[in-house]
Amino acid sequence: MPSPSPSPEQVIQSVWTRPRGGREQPALSREQIVAEALRLLDSEGIDALSMRKLGNRLGAGATSLYRHVANKDELIELAVDEIYGEIEVPEAADPARWREDAARCAHDLRATMLRHPWIASVLGEMGMSYLGPNWMRLSEAMLGLFTTAGFPAGEADRAVATVVAYVTGMATSEAAWLTVLARSGQDEQEWVERLWPAAERAAQAYPRLREGYAEQRGKDPRAAREEGFQYGLERVLDGLETRLRSR
Repeated sequence: MPSPSPSPEQVIQSVWTRPRGGREQPALSREQIVAEALRLLDSEGIDALSMRKLGNRLGAGATSLYRHVANKDELIELAVDEIYGEIEVPEAADPARWREDAARCAHDLRATMLRHPWIASVLGEMGMSYLGPNWMRLSEAMLGLFTTAGFPAGEADRAVATVVAYVTGMATSEAAWLTVLARSGQDEQEWVERLWPAAERAAQAYPRLREGYAEQRGKDPRAAREEGFQYGLERVLDGLETRLRSR
């Protein structure tokens, strides 16, 4: 006789899919744990995070942490949602300003991810991160922005997903690059200047690449990243605006 199918709660393991259990300990709250986890992640990176190390930083045993989070994955889910709480969203959607508001949200999301570059290594693994309250708040505001602009509800959801996918893809690559820089102990300008001779030699047989490299030589690499992000974002918004006008 076949065994019964597992319940959804058994299949989907996430801090957002189970009740917040147990009595809070007065000396240690979930909020304190997440705040200290963020400090550890920002200063030492994702590989440094462990329940034991975090407990030591908080002056508590790892067992005390498990009263609030079931495992390290749940802790990361909470930390990721805490980061999303830093993103500002428009208080009231204005149809005349939808593109400007969308661009501001996109830039804020990118800047937030770059302040916490370790997030690049975990976003693809955090399948339930979209259930966190801060992400819900951001999603609701952006949906309001696009529906007020004139997109139907179902299409507004796709528009939001398109913008977020662009920002996340670009910011993830940038965050990974910044992590490499941090480990090298060099600043970005210094690293790029040292890399240029090898890059130019590698491009000798490729005239289009060689021309592009010549144009970039001497530019501020941070400004170049900003310009590249802005260019792509404008093209995404161009496409959405064309779609909106066609309706």
